[in-house]
This record gives sequence, structure tokens and C-alpha cells, in this order.
Amino acid sequence: MQISNQRIGKDQPPFMIAEMSGNHNQSLERALAIVDAAANAGAHAIKLQTYTADTMTLDVTEGEFVIGDANSLWKGQALHALYQQAYTPWEWHAPIMARARERGLHCFSSPFDETAVDFLETLNVPCYKIASFECVDLPLIRKAAGTGKPLLISTGMASIAEIADAVDTARAAGCKDLVLFKCTSTYPASPENTNLRTIAHMRELFGCEVGLSDHTLGIGAAVAAVAFGASVIEKHFTLDRAEGGVDAAFSLEPNEFAGLVAETERAWQALGCIKYGPTAAEEKARLRRRSLYIAEDLAAGDVLTPLNLRRIRPGHGLAPKFYELLLGRKVAKTVKKGTPLTWDLFE
Repeated sequence: MQISNQRIGKDQPPFMIAEMSGNHNQSLERALAIVDAAANAGAHAIKLQTYTADTMTLDVTEGEFVIGDANSLWKGQALHALYQQAYTPWEWHAPIMARARERGLHCFSSPFDETAVDFLETLNVPCYKIASFECVDLPLIRKAAGTGKPLLISTGMASIAEIADAVDTARAAGCKDLVLFKCTSTYPASPENTNLRTIAHMRELFGCEVGLSDHTLGIGAAVAAVAFGASVIEKHFTLDRAEGGVDAAFSLEPNEFAGLVAETERAWQALGCIKYGPTAAEEKARLRRRSLYIAEDLAAGDVLTPLNLRRIRPGHGLAPKFYELLLGRKVAKTVKKGTPLTWDLFE
């Protein structure tokens, strides 16, 4: 499949998405700097989130509208206030996307309701990303898929049945190019809860490209995901974790993202194919393996012993597997020390 002119698949290096989220800290200047830093770090795309606090939730400051999870980064915050802090002003989208185009990046977004899809269509985004929490919002998926553009769906928390509903809805609405993301919807996510083996199973089960939307710390899980067939990697991205931001704690800084790009491509290159025996690059190295050599000057009729027949490097002589077979045999001619053993030394 393709997103604009970018091919995506197991035969291509991983497609690397830097998720800006709310790490702009309500500064357009910082948002543009994040775009530049992502481009410099080797990202292929920068992703936004398109919503307002009012399209996400109700302005209620009690009960279930306040985050009560003791382990949450946002414990005690009202949902409406959190989304008001984290949202990307819609008037910023055009200049951010323009900067991304200047820097050679694809720029798209996660819409969180139908009005966001309509707005993003006016900006001619190349694809849409459905967030994990919206994976069960089938009307939203139907709306985004109806544009005919590639659809990327995160599956954090979703059961197989819920993923199937999302996939069926997208395809029925006209989606031809689909990526499902293995995702763990905790912030940050622990490696133990990441379950990367699901990636290969998901690819087989739903017959589409699969990636990892990664909330773990560091780059290890994302690199490992490539070995399980992930063709797209998404990581949250910030200029400097120390400067704070709603997602800064589990976001990569520019030098870390550059390392991620390099290591995931190296992991992809290393996958290769099923192969035994030397590669073309190893042919010369074969001559540095052990083989049988004459270790003393010998005259015709001398007997081979452990003292005058050695298993040593390099590998120009007979293979070491013949060592026991040849002990006790007589050589048929004069042989100098350092001669590789060959069959023509015997009668």
C-alpha cells in the first residue's frame, strides 16, 4: 500500500511516524520546531490530533469526568480541562502541514469526530489515523473510511471481535488500504504488557499491514516489533522531556528518535530470508576456518600423528572431520611443515 508516494509493506523499511500530540505546549512556534526536529531525526511523517475539548467530552468537573486512576500521569485532572490543554488549535493545522511539506514529511492527523474529518478534508490530508479509544466508534471509522484514503487504526484494549467490527466497517465504507496498530493504552506502557507476538497474528488474521503504536519508554520494543512484521512504527515525539507537556514523559527526544529510525531500519535489513551456508560476503571468511595441516617436515612413508597433523587455521586443508580417519596413515611423498593436507599426499 501507499500513503501519498510512500510505499508501506514488509518489503520496505519501516514507515516512521512522529506523534506530536500536545507536546507543542500551546505554542505554534514550538509545534513548527517539532516538525523541523522530526524531519532532522529521519521521520517519514508527523502526526497531529484534531479535536476540541467540547468534541471530546462534557465540561463536568466531578465523578467519572475527573481522572481518578492513581497511576495516571493526569490523575486528578478533569477531562475537559486536560483536552483543552492538550488540543492543537485547528488554525495551526495549515501552517504545521505547510512546514511538514517543506521538510519532506507527510503530515496527517487523528480526527476524533466527524467535524474533524470534514475539516481535515479541506487540508487534503493523505490518510487518517483512528486512535485506540476511538477504535469502537464505528460511525467515526465509517466517516474517515468514506474519504477513500488509507486508514490507520490503533487497537489498544480492543478484542478480536471489536477489531473485526472496525475492519469490516472500514472496508465496507470504501477503505482499500488499511494498517492496524498493536497498541497498549497505558501511558507509559510496560514491556510486559506490549505482547509483540500479536503483530504477526494480527497480520494473518485481518490480511492487512500491521504496525506498532508504542507507548513504552525507549526504543527496544519498537525495534523488536520490526522482527515480528511491523511495517509502521509510531512514537510520541518532543523537543525536550524536561520542558514538560501532556505526553512528554513517554515521548522520544530528537536524538532518541534518530536512533529509533536507524535501529528499526537495521532490524528490517537484518530480517533477510531463510538461508543456510555462507553468504557471498562470507566466502573469503571460509578460508579462515580450521582445517588439517602438516605441522612438521615429513619424508615419504612417515606416519601421521597428533604431533605432525594439526587442526588449525586457515582453512585450505581437508576438513577437521577427517582428523581421526587420517591418524596412522603414511604420507606418500616429502611434505614441508605448513602444507595443507590434501588427498594427493597419500598413495
